[in-house]
Amino acid sequence: MRPNPEEKFVGIQVSPISFIDEGTDAVLDTLHDRVGVNVLMLGTCSWLGLKTGRSISHALDGWPDHGVPEPFTMKGGAYFDPDPRFYANTMIKDFRATDPEMEGVDILDLVIPEARKRGMKVYPELMEPFFKYAGHGSANTIEVPNLPQVMEIDCFGRMKDEPSTSNPDYRTWMHSMIEDQVRNYDIDGLMWCNERNSPLDQLIQGQAPGDFSEPALDEARRRGIDPEACRRGLIRMYEFMQAAIAGEEFDDGAFLTFLRVLMDNPEILVWERFWLERNKDLDRELYGLVKWCKPGLPFGLNVWNRNHFNIFRRAQWPWAEQTMYADWVKPITYQHQSGEIWHKEFGFFHRTILRDFDAGAAAAVMSHMLGLGAPPLDRAIEEGMDPDVYVHDQCADALRGVHGKAKVYMGLGIDAPRVRADQAKCTPDIAYRSVMATYRAGGHGVVLSPNYASMQLSNLDGVAQALTELGLK
Repeated sequence: MRPNPEEKFVGIQVSPISFIDEGTDAVLDTLHDRVGVNVLMLGTCSWLGLKTGRSISHALDGWPDHGVPEPFTMKGGAYFDPDPRFYANTMIKDFRATDPEMEGVDILDLVIPEARKRGMKVYPELMEPFFKYAGHGSANTIEVPNLPQVMEIDCFGRMKDEPSTSNPDYRTWMHSMIEDQVRNYDIDGLMWCNERNSPLDQLIQGQAPGDFSEPALDEARRRGIDPEACRRGLIRMYEFMQAAIAGEEFDDGAFLTFLRVLMDNPEILVWERFWLERNKDLDRELYGLVKWCKPGLPFGLNVWNRNHFNIFRRAQWPWAEQTMYADWVKPITYQHQSGEIWHKEFGFFHRTILRDFDAGAAAAVMSHMLGLGAPPLDRAIEEGMDPDVYVHDQCADALRGVHGKAKVYMGLGIDAPRVRADQAKCTPDIAYRSVMATYRAGGHGVVLSPNYASMQLSNLDGVAQALTELGLK
């Protein structure tokens, strides 16, 4: 069935620097006329180059066929003008971006009027973590006063490198920054992404888990949880994971030993569930905040691909639950990049709890359980994921899961950054087939991702071809 042009949703994630490098009219004309985009997902506040900078993989991929072919020493921050009235109840007040290229520019004031002339919508696009996120082109120095005072604490009492989402100052800052944009700008919606690792995620990746900061401990106690018992259990699991990674022998093998540690220390799952619910609470709070300010404003979730690459996260983040606090969802399926993402995610399991199994055989079983249709593990990086299978099936899975209670806009990778030379590259054909697979599965729209600043126009032409054939351009 052909999509209805009146319900067209073709979005693209764009960083502020592109409008400075190329000019607002040039960017909008290219996206609207050449590609067929009608929704701009604009990075308005971040310290991550993937959200607000130029290409972060230019050393490997070269520069795209537009924009300024030079590194951007991004400082990060808010690329709109924060209204001080909204930040009275948080210690984080001074976070306006100081990049000289953006001096005197409020990106929302710059883009919204020109987008309106072309019938294009504007959505601020925001993601937690805002700071120091590996693989996302993080700014080297975060010049935000008071930020170190809101960090997570691990199970050994050490400060971690991410803010605690349980810290009231940090949480209030996120509320304030979103309320500011919703109230002060004529935006058409908002896209929110939450990519924080849970304690179990951190353990299987070889990290000491958190969060044992005072605000998190206070909240746990209010919920009737014994934080000290949970901390002891997590330390025991951390010791097991470190031993597994180091290659130590277990009498009953790594997998059964993992289950034994888990069952001997049920507080591990108590803390995992507590952390998970606090994390979901943040999404729910932001949804409610947006609806309180502007009831008709759409709020969408940009959903981490690890939620479908990881068996634990797949169980923890059902689509039906997310429809309670989202008008639409954007499953991240960056097809050419995703073979390496899957290989890495499975690798965390294979070096720990599944280390005694053949990698290829175990990956095939897990891929089947998750419904990925992944290629053999030894070819996943160089082949990537087949759009006709991966994008189509993930879209169908999301549609089945939301039960008609939310729209599904597929996040399609157009030159998503690569991390190694043998990793699959995006092509016009991949872009074309990804769009077609979305609508063939019944998807409601697409979001071209993760950043226009790194996309080749020739690959975007593949999107334009598909939209033309579908009657959407």
